[in-house]
Amino acid sequence: MNTSIFGLTHLQLPILAYEWGQQGPQVLILGGVHGNESEGVTACLGIMQKFQEKYTFNLRVTIVPCLNWDGLMKLERRNYRGVDLNRNLPTKDWTNHISEEKYNPGLAANSEPENHALVKYINDKKPAYIYSLHSWKPCLNINGDSRPEAEVIAQKTGYNIVEDIGYPTPGCLGAYAAIERQIPTLTYEIERGLDGKKIVAIHVPAVIESLSTLEKRLNKNER
Repeated sequence: MNTSIFGLTHLQLPILAYEWGQQGPQVLILGGVHGNESEGVTACLGIMQKFQEKYTFNLRVTIVPCLNWDGLMKLERRNYRGVDLNRNLPTKDWTNHISEEKYNPGLAANSEPENHALVKYINDKKPAYIYSLHSWKPCLNINGDSRPEAEVIAQKTGYNIVEDIGYPTPGCLGAYAAIERQIPTLTYEIERGLDGKKIVAIHVPAVIESLSTLEKRLNKNER
């Protein structure tokens, strides 16, 4: 495992990235975009523990367990400046309209340092696939060619696969990565408030099993 500084928050806290694998397609597993969704952070840490015990994938996996440390410390959805990071990415549909304060998109697209780091990673590394771990009503929101991996997770969790979250999400990662850059993106909405032990017991194995499917699919495509 290699550890690096992915970027810095507004409060200058380091956003750490943990990397496994020396070859194969690049994959990003991202947690903590919203500071009040610690379930995704817990899942990322559980995956990291499993990788430390054993890592055999022909994939270069980067895990960023928490993008929004400033928000997590306050258990607040938005970052320190009150911006929803998942409405602030520089997508074609970005708007400064605030439908609800919790969805505040910021004064300009990509105005937040946390997203500077995420955008730089995506543009520099050009990952082949992104898992974005959130918490809300249980579902698997697919963008781009991400259904096979979602189906594996659905079989293990009983979660529904949805192509539309049900409301507008301008400036979100699914649009930035999958729709505009053809990087399949799976937004994994873990049940909000789920006990950490259940997250580790159910959702960590589900992600790892889906990575096996992804590995086969990506490496087959590279031949």
